[in-house]
Amino acid sequence: METEGKKGIVIAEDHTILREGLKSLLAASVDLVIVGEAADGREAIRRCRELKPDLLLLDLSMPRLGGLDAIGEVRREAPTTKILVLTVHKTEEYVLASLRAGAAGYILKDATHQELLGAIRTVLAGKRYLSPDIADKVIDGYLQGRKHDAPASPWERLTPREREVLKLVAEGSKNREIADFLCISLKTVEKHRDSLMKKLDLHSAAALTAYAIEKGLVGP
Repeated sequence: METEGKKGIVIAEDHTILREGLKSLLAASVDLVIVGEAADGREAIRRCRELKPDLLLLDLSMPRLGGLDAIGEVRREAPTTKILVLTVHKTEEYVLASLRAGAAGYILKDATHQELLGAIRTVLAGKRYLSPDIADKVIDGYLQGRKHDAPASPWERLTPREREVLKLVAEGSKNREIADFLCISLKTVEKHRDSLMKKLDLHSAAALTAYAIEKGLVGP
């Protein structure tokens, strides 16, 4: 989606002050234009489906639907939209999960304005971008054999729906509320919760909540 020759960007970030800051930073760019914004994962998907932006600048830790799960949905709903993850998460696990889901780039929130612009333009040009610190972690992991030899972590074994249920549990929602929100049956929610507990070896709502906070699905 180009507007008067500029590349259209949707910003998905749940913190209003950060979202406004990103808009201000990018507003002065002669080749970029903000065409939409979203405060949660589901809204990000809807915006991309409607607007077909050239690029989605996506935070990973958002309400309703986390960024990792939103990546796959955006790739299906708006396949021409490139996705650049902008996050605080520095672990190799998050980087690889984002790239596997379909992100074209991964940049940290402590990046400079110039690095962010460079990352955006690199991804828009059809190339991949990783923050230097992140690239070092990925290369180290590859050289140490983790990339191919390590078994899938419990987090990686969770389905997108299980992650969604986990997020809602961590936000304090009861089973009936989760069922209503996701438009699924109460029995299906119970099955997802049982599966979560078995896969993660966590057996209480408090333990699931702590895990969700650790993974960045919800704030502490």
